[in-house]
Amino acid sequence: MQDTSKQYDAVIDACKSLFVKKMGDYGSAWRILRLPSLTDQIFIKAQRIRSLQQNDVRKVDEGEVSEFIGIINYCIMALIQLEKGVVEQPDMSTEEAIKLYTEQAAITKKLMEDKNHDYGEAWRDMRVSSLTDLILQKLLRVKTIENNKGKTIVSEGIDANYQDMINYAVFALIHLNEELSQDLRLP
Repeated sequence: MQDTSKQYDAVIDACKSLFVKKMGDYGSAWRILRLPSLTDQIFIKAQRIRSLQQNDVRKVDEGEVSEFIGIINYCIMALIQLEKGVVEQPDMSTEEAIKLYTEQAAITKKLMEDKNHDYGEAWRDMRVSSLTDLILQKLLRVKTIENNKGKTIVSEGIDANYQDMINYAVFALIHLNEELSQDLRLP
């Protein structure tokens, strides 16, 4: 589990680094996005990953790594929106956004550690394509919950699904890094 913790932190650090750079470029414009809009952004990225995995020809020079990073960052934005609510105008400093990002990442990592303990790191024997499919399944669940105005009868809520998507994307990036035998490269 020690390697997993270090690998997890390295992925999140790379994702946070990109998040901070984008905050410098765009500010907190993402704060106006409603949850269904964030869900759709994540869906687009997951669909592109699946397409890349299924098709031999790529017409845009960005691979799976940048899309998985996008999934992680959009999911963390969604978790922040769940906590803080949506606003009409960007309202968050980079410092506050980093603080909230770090808090959500830590909560999500703790969930991963708990599940990883119970499941015995089963994800290490999974394919990246299976992790992609699980992300897409979680997205379809979130869309259904959103269409039901956030109500569930017996299932976990939207936040747990976003957290699972983050963890699946982190696992996929760990696998991809191991396949490439290199440190995570930001787009």
